[in-house]
Amino acid sequence: MDSKAGDLFSAEPADAAGSGGVMGNLPPWLSALPHRLWLPKGLSATVAKEWFDRRRASIRPWAGFVDHRKFTKPRNFGELCQRVVRNFDTYNSNYIFIFLGLILYCIISSPMLLIALAVFVGAFYIIHLKSLESKLVVFGKEVTGPHQLSLAGAVSFPVFWLAGAGAAVFWVLGATMFVIGSHAAFRELEGGSEMEELFMEPV
Repeated sequence: MDSKAGDLFSAEPADAAGSGGVMGNLPPWLSALPHRLWLPKGLSATVAKEWFDRRRASIRPWAGFVDHRKFTKPRNFGELCQRVVRNFDTYNSNYIFIFLGLILYCIISSPMLLIALAVFVGAFYIIHLKSLESKLVVFGKEVTGPHQLSLAGAVSFPVFWLAGAGAAVFWVLGATMFVIGSHAAFRELEGGSEMEELFMEPV
């Protein structure tokens, strides 16, 4: 049973919090968490940090990103499509951080969502602690790592429902599509008019 190398979920090594490991560089409140949290295979603090660093390094300067002099109305539908495609490729990291910022704003501006997230994290933490002490059995079935998140979600679902989490998700998606879509459509391509001259012919 210990050799299920193909499982989707796996536990972090117990000594991952060593002074030379990634956990040793985390804040005290994170270091105090159990070190054998069930995480999707391949997902770790190192992977997340590397992804974040790559995205941050590829961000285009925000001054140029919001320069109002670079915003013009597309001449035709072909130019509009070309702008959207090229700008998504050029400013994808900026767009990702805008999306994350809208999520953070939505959470911070809604105390009930903060409470719901706290309930979810607390429920998962307690369930995980119980599973470390002994096998956790619900309705005659052992609750394994992948199912602990599901159980925590079921426990906290009423709070999320009261907090209007569904409406918050649609708000974030709508705001993201509007902000990013507008920028991608009206922001001139990098290279200015010389680049856009190639797409002046109507489609």
